[in-house]
Amino acid sequence: MLIALAQLNPLIGAFAKNIDKMERFVSEARKEGAHLIIFPELSFIGYPPRDLLDRPAFFEQSKLHWVRLEEMSKDISIICGAITENPDLSGKPYYNSALFFEKGKLIATANKRLLPFYDVFDEERYFEPGKETCCIEWREEKLGITVCEDVWNKEGILPRRYYPCDPVVDISQFGPSFLINIAASPYFMGKVESILMPLLKRVSREVNAPVIYVNQTGGNDELIFQGHSMVCMPNGEIVARATSFDEDMIIFDTETLKGDMKRTFSDNVDEVIDALCMGLRDYVKKCGFEKVVIGMSGGIDSAVTACIAALSLGPEKVLGVGLPGPYSSKESVEDAFEVSSRLKIDWQIIPIVKLFDSALDALRPAFDGFKPDVTEENIQARLRGLILMALSNKFGRLLLSTGNKSELAVGYCTLYGDMNGGLAVLGDVPKTLVYKIARRLQEKYNWIPERVITKPPSAELRPNQKDQDTLPPYEVLDKILELYIEENKSYEEIVNEGLDPDIVNHVLTMVERNEYKRRQAPPVLKVTSKAFGTGRRMPIAHGYKPISKE
Repeated sequence: MLIALAQLNPLIGAFAKNIDKMERFVSEARKEGAHLIIFPELSFIGYPPRDLLDRPAFFEQSKLHWVRLEEMSKDISIICGAITENPDLSGKPYYNSALFFEKGKLIATANKRLLPFYDVFDEERYFEPGKETCCIEWREEKLGITVCEDVWNKEGILPRRYYPCDPVVDISQFGPSFLINIAASPYFMGKVESILMPLLKRVSREVNAPVIYVNQTGGNDELIFQGHSMVCMPNGEIVARATSFDEDMIIFDTETLKGDMKRTFSDNVDEVIDALCMGLRDYVKKCGFEKVVIGMSGGIDSAVTACIAALSLGPEKVLGVGLPGPYSSKESVEDAFEVSSRLKIDWQIIPIVKLFDSALDALRPAFDGFKPDVTEENIQARLRGLILMALSNKFGRLLLSTGNKSELAVGYCTLYGDMNGGLAVLGDVPKTLVYKIARRLQEKYNWIPERVITKPPSAELRPNQKDQDTLPPYEVLDKILELYIEENKSYEEIVNEGLDPDIVNHVLTMVERNEYKRRQAPPVLKVTSKAFGTGRRMPIAHGYKPISKE
């Protein structure tokens, strides 16, 4: 028997377009002789639909499209994700379900039993948990059908066992031939190797059967879905694997227990580059834009952002803008122009010096008697933001914010200035990783001049300014931020890692002080295990002190 694993890149709520994609995959699977095709979680709905589920019409419209699934299943069986109605008068109104269509009819439904509520997930807000595990007889095989989180309730995989039941244990009692898991599992760096593959190997051993894992791909808002659908055997061998960060279909033969094997990554740097490219491309396209604009400072962050934009959209869709101010160095302007030239993107220079002088003249009476300080620095950043937003408005280009995660964490960024934009491409990329990405792009494409990578980073908002005047070395800063933000370590635990107590104190204080800035930042493409945005919901006003010694 041949089984097709089809990973989709859906647009949330575009039911007809998503089913059009499914129909193309079904047609291809028929040509390959497949007997069954499996699609991801909420296949033609798109994940996560969030508060669209509060609109009854959203569910009703989605159900109208089941007739197309029934029609497609007349000569090939289909498993796909959908929303189904909870008939009980109590509880949430819907289930997150897997539907099994065969010969034009719905023959089985598996309702997701474990509803994640942590990090970026809030499924408990919308869905009722399923009550029973689904294992059905089909063509002399027993198929256990689960939805994403249903296989995750394992000690050592999640921080703790969050749920009172384990659907994998229940399915194992049926002696399944195969366990099917349809998923919309968001990406973060290294997840496949460090978490997902160990999980699937463990589940496959527990049920003593191959696990067929079909995951969504594509970018939806800040979330990136890798795809990387696969089949895992009880001995831990991966016998079929789809590509990452793209739509794909692979065929798995249940007799030979072999299937298509697509490429994987040699390291996290190439993986993150591909993830960012797909996340940016989908965000731009799905939000209805075609072109982007980027402020080019001559620094490494804007250079890397421009490279990602050119890679994902094509250089003809990217405009780089130099915005030299009173403290911009000649070298920075040259570097910005050189990156733009190598990328072959459009380029403009719009100096802000006259605008800055006019702003100071207008403010002189109000500022009389006060010395220049960070206020004047921020005015420059905000004038740049003003110009970039004007270009965005006039020409319908999405403005890309270029700040990195390290800066966003400690507030080394200006509200309504360099934080302006519709998407923060590097907002979850630590500065040390930005350097690694820049090196890789230089090696592969020679797009980034050596001077951009090696010169000390500077905002150039005052004479001889350097980032390290205000921040610790980025290697130290990023280590502290990883421990505090991604691993939730305490001040004492971070210091016990051998880090200077005063520096740790300084960094944690900056992180807590700048929550209000992050709340107003553009969406951030998530590539680490804990990004700023929907997965990190901190109060702005609070009295908690991460430092025990005040």
